[in-house]
Amino acid sequence: AMSRPAGPAPTVDVLIETVGRDGEPALVLSERKHEPLGWALPGGFVDTGETVAAAARREALEETCLQVDLEELFHVYSNPARDPRLHTMSVVFIGRASGAPKGADDAARAEAFPLNHLPEPLVFDHGTIVADYLRYRSTGTRPPLER
Repeated sequence: AMSRPAGPAPTVDVLIETVGRDGEPALVLSERKHEPLGWALPGGFVDTGETVAAAARREALEETCLQVDLEELFHVYSNPARDPRLHTMSVVFIGRASGAPKGADDAARAEAFPLNHLPEPLVFDHGTIVADYLRYRSTGTRPPLER
């Protein structure tokens, strides 16, 4: 078998839009069971033989118990410092789901948060991703490409 070339590990993250208890737009976040501990966008590593979209749907389902419809490819985040464990590059999707999220697998909890009451801090670079997403939602402006 060919050995894998050294380089960033492919990951996915999903900005899951839903409707909160108050009927207002909300974002589903999962609380991590493993280091780094804290709230994060649902996501994880892409398996060999799997597309990034399939990985995004699978990770979202595993961590939040929600069937997510992916609506849009949002952005790619690949800063070598984004994950303290190893260099990753995350393909980030915007998706939609209904129903109440429930934490499972690597997530201790999963919850839908109103956009104006998101928990802080988010782990990895997820605070940046969410800020970019909120700007995109309000202005239609996508994040700049990384240098």
